[in-house]
Amino acid sequence: MNWSNILMAVLSLTSMGVIFGVILGVASRIFAVETDPRAEQIIAVLPSANCGGCGYAGCANFAEAVVSGDAPTNGCAVGGSAVAKLVAEIMGQEAKEVIPMKAVVKCSADCDTAKRKYTYEGFDTCRAVSTIAGGEKACSFACCGHGDCVKVCRFGAIQVIDGLAVVDRDKCTGCGTCARTCPKGIIQLRPAQCDHDVLCSSHKRGVEVRDVCKRGCVACGVCVRNCHNNAIRLENNLAVIDPELCINCHACVDSCPRHTIRGFL
Repeated sequence: MNWSNILMAVLSLTSMGVIFGVILGVASRIFAVETDPRAEQIIAVLPSANCGGCGYAGCANFAEAVVSGDAPTNGCAVGGSAVAKLVAEIMGQEAKEVIPMKAVVKCSADCDTAKRKYTYEGFDTCRAVSTIAGGEKACSFACCGHGDCVKVCRFGAIQVIDGLAVVDRDKCTGCGTCARTCPKGIIQLRPAQCDHDVLCSSHKRGVEVRDVCKRGCVACGVCVRNCHNNAIRLENNLAVIDPELCINCHACVDSCPRHTIRGFL
């Protein structure tokens, strides 16, 4: 065994390791990206939900966007006004209010209410079934009921009951992940102060709605006539409630002949 050759190999490898270590150390200093300490402070006060409700991939990305001026200090829906105040203090800005929002499934078409066109067998996702004639239900605006929204909700605030997505408002943080995931676009964020809504998204004529769903809005206008504060209008064959005008009197809920307008509480 030639010990001199082995010793030379060891010394060579050691020398190369030291040299490369020095090079990497120098490079890390030269190419180091300076970070604003405020970003770490913002991350520390965020709820660490990483839900994407702010429009960024995670809390760290949102914090960096706030520091760079690309995101508002009140952009965290999960944290609400309390977190917005802390973030504003870190940034030395005036605190902005966060309007609490809740997800609303604008559909009433459960298994007993909606007619079906066919029975689906395939990938168990809303996106997959929606590509086949708009879904199993006869109404093209109806909830697919395969739970894509359930899979993405980080707070366990939504579940599918009798073929219809249902939101638990006590758990919902208003992050909007379910709304962005729904292939039909029937999940919307609405101000939490509104405790009822028109649970339908169809813009079909009344006669067509009646033919496919027992609870779909037929734009009869009864709710409009009974609203005490002119907070409801008919828009493209669908009743729409203006949350800024609604006083939660529930006159529309009580008068809707098809029980399309329902309360959440």
